[in-house]
Amino acid sequence: MNVEFSDLSRKYELHQKEYEAAALRVMRSGWYILGKELENFEEKFAEYMGTASCIGVNSGTDALILAFRSLGIGPGDEVIVPAGTYIASVIGITENSAKPVFVDTDDYLSIDVNKIEENITDRTKAVLAVHLYGHTCQMDKIMDLAKRYNLYVVEDCAQSHDALYCGKKTGTFGDLGCFSFYPTKPLGALGDAGALITNNNDLAEKLRMMRNYGSKVKYHNEIKGINSRMDEMQAALLSVGLDHLAEENKMRIMIAERYLAGIKNEAVKLPCIREGSTHVFHLFPILTADRQRFQTYLLEHGIKTQVHYPIPPYAAECYSEWAYQRGDFPQAAYVAGREVSLPVYAGMPDDEVDYVIETVNKF
Repeated sequence: MNVEFSDLSRKYELHQKEYEAAALRVMRSGWYILGKELENFEEKFAEYMGTASCIGVNSGTDALILAFRSLGIGPGDEVIVPAGTYIASVIGITENSAKPVFVDTDDYLSIDVNKIEENITDRTKAVLAVHLYGHTCQMDKIMDLAKRYNLYVVEDCAQSHDALYCGKKTGTFGDLGCFSFYPTKPLGALGDAGALITNNNDLAEKLRMMRNYGSKVKYHNEIKGINSRMDEMQAALLSVGLDHLAEENKMRIMIAERYLAGIKNEAVKLPCIREGSTHVFHLFPILTADRQRFQTYLLEHGIKTQVHYPIPPYAAECYSEWAYQRGDFPQAAYVAGREVSLPVYAGMPDDEVDYVIETVNKF
């Protein structure tokens, strides 16, 4: 049996007629940028998340860059960020010439909130909470620290669409929630797209100008901006996907629950779920001491896997001027050297899930 890591065609086929009708509607409209489809998606997503505003942009990375820029964070400022994350989280900070201050990973593969306070200085302006793999950070403790030290909180929700912490959706705790709609995400476009959500009307207005050359009216550039607009096609397709987000999350959660119940192999450490968290399992990350042998074994049995993320951003070549060593953040380095993601996606057949479990148990 061959098991793909992810098969987006199967997800598309679940709602094929709706996607094709939306795409045809956009093509026939004659209006492809900043139109009714984007307005509709922004209203739907804001309502779904329970926030006042949604601002559609070109990508999740742009959402992060614009988030910090809209908060006035720049040269000389520091932002607390997890040491174990995807590099886009850090790019959002460095593209604004601010300094990321790294905090090690906890047992749940998120930022260790017990180590944040010791890294706060008089230059700290914000905390970036990254809800990695579809799991949630301890937002109650992060928000408490932010209140005590008067810090902004930005949430990177690129992988946690509809995940809950203590009954509240990720992206709705802090000042801004940033989302990626890359095709493989729980709510995925058929291209690049992203968004920010907020309850701050002034920030929302500022972000809408920033994504469109700094203007509300064409040629009237009130502030410095960029070109980062979600197009009408992606907005229309995302509106379809949003209608099915809850059911597709449920599909992935059910697959993950089968993995958690069925995989019994001491060579494989399964993900832990934090009390109070609803994990949506954008990914199913396991840890194993001999990653290369594990992946090779699975591939020999037709099962494709991926690694997230083998080079922590603090050790990335592009940031070599920081001169960090991998061991500077031992838990993040430990995860980076052992993580393997098993297949989990909406539309994955039951027999393939059974086969993955059976094969992993024989490793």
